[in-house]
Order: sequence, then structure tokens, then C-alpha cells
Amino acid sequence: MTAPRVVFAGTPAFALASLKRLVDAGVVPVAVYTQPDRPAGRGKQLTPSPVKVFAEACGIDVFQPPSLRDPESIRELRALEPALMIVAAYGLLLPQEVLDIPTRGCVNVHASLLPRWRGAAPIQAAILAGDEQTGISLMSMTAGLDCGPVYATATLAIGPQDNAGEVHDRLADLGGDLLVAQLPSLLAGELAAVPQDDAEASYAGKIKTGHARLDWSEPAEMLARKVRAYNPVPGAWFVHNNERIKCWQASAVGSDAEAAPGQVLNSDRLIIACGEGALALEQLQRPGKRSISAEQFKTQLDWSGQTLATPSGP
Repeated sequence: MTAPRVVFAGTPAFALASLKRLVDAGVVPVAVYTQPDRPAGRGKQLTPSPVKVFAEACGIDVFQPPSLRDPESIRELRALEPALMIVAAYGLLLPQEVLDIPTRGCVNVHASLLPRWRGAAPIQAAILAGDEQTGISLMSMTAGLDCGPVYATATLAIGPQDNAGEVHDRLADLGGDLLVAQLPSLLAGELAAVPQDDAEASYAGKIKTGHARLDWSEPAEMLARKVRAYNPVPGAWFVHNNERIKCWQASAVGSDAEAAPGQVLNSDRLIIACGEGALALEQLQRPGKRSISAEQFKTQLDWSGQTLATPSGP
């Protein structure tokens, strides 16, 4: 039997899980597409993506076009004669001309239960919204943003203490498993895709550092979810004594105190008044320092009688 001509497109660790599962299952892509090397680390040295590192170690040809819209990139892809193009967190838009090249189309491994949380940051959006479950959708790609029909899904529970990094890792593995399980049917054209209900769609836009700032006027439950959603990237933060402090772990706690948002209610346990309830800070990090527990942190800065600034404050 002739091996299927599969092309894989992906860049970060989330995509790597699917690529590894393909290779482990004996489906070695004829080529891998990934984003160009980017500066990373303190030295800002050009660094290959996790997908590139693995693909090259497997002897797979790697292509890194800055865009898939130029004629040369399209000619290269067409010359590969792919039956199927598998996309997972690639980071580049695929124009219709590219979507039309594989005989079985392009399938996307997306980290949500579509149509909920289309877009760039579905894991963070699910945690911020308090969703109790998320999952993987295998979607037939169209020119729109994550709006193509869905071949198959797999669900994953979000625990009350799960952060985005933990959910990401479990979803990455789940995506690889679902992809390999459904791949024979996809290649045979036996899997019917179900159209999404656009009326039920929600969107998860790109994350900016400002989104991760803790606004003490918000309810404590919301801030606790924000801490989980932005762990590990970009990290929830607030300002104290002109320092931007990262908060990696926190819990909402009840409070009957009449206090302004941002007021330190308990300097021993680092409990901060919020618009509703209070937030107990549990794992913190000063600039250039390592992450430490609140018990250690409270000895480094004076918290008694303090009121932390809100984004609209000083």
C-alpha cells in the first residue's frame, strides 16, 4: 500500500504533539511547514520552532515561507502533491489557492469545541469564561476564521485549579490522539464534516500584555481565573512600589470587609480586596527574580496598610 502523501503545518509545542503522533503511527509527512526562525532568549538568537527541530531530526523536509500567498510557495506546495494538509497552530493564513491543493483538503487541529472560541487564544478564553470543559475539533479548513465544518471532536474537563499551561499540554496530546484515530477515514474521504452554527460562535482574540493586568475593581473570581488563564504566558501582573509583579497562583476568598479595591486586607496572607470578594495571592515573582510563595514574598516588601494601584489609578 502506498503511504499517504501528508503535509504538516505547525509551529509551537501544541503542534509538535500532533506531528509526533503522526510519526509514531507510521505516517511520516512528505514535508513540514513551520514559521521562520525567530529571535528568542536573552541573546535574541534566531531559534527554530519545536516543530522544525523534530522534523529535521526525523529527516523530513522543512519549508519556512514567511507567507503562503506568494507564487513560489504555492508552486512548492503543489509540487509535493499532498493528499491531505494537516494544520495545527501554524500561525499563517492559508489562502483559498492553498486550501484547494490537497486532494482531501486541509484539516485543522483546533483547541476548542467549535464554534465556541474560534481564534488565536481559545484555551485562555475558555478559562477566563469559567468553562468547565473544552476540547479538540478536527475542522475542514475554509478561508474564514475557524468557521469550517467539523469532522470530529474530543472533550476535556477543565479543573477548578487548572492553568492554561496544564490545559494546553493535555489538549495537545488529545489533539494528536484524535488526529491519528480519524486519519484513515479522512484520507479515505469517509468522514462527513458537520457545519458549524455561526450563531453560537464566540471569539478568542490575540493576547496582549495589558490584558493580563489585574484590575482590583473586578470580582475576585474573575481575577483568579485571569491568573490561571495567563499562566504561563504572559503572566498575570500588578504594580506595587513601582514594580511590575507577576502573580502565578491565587485564589478567590470571601470577605465582609468594606474596603476599596486594591486594599491589602491581610498583610500576612497577602489578601487583596476586590470589587467583589478578595483575592489571596499565593505565588509571586518580582522582576528579575524567581517565583516564590506568598509566605516568602511578604518578607521582601512592606504590604501593611497598602492599597495596590488599579489600571485607572496611579
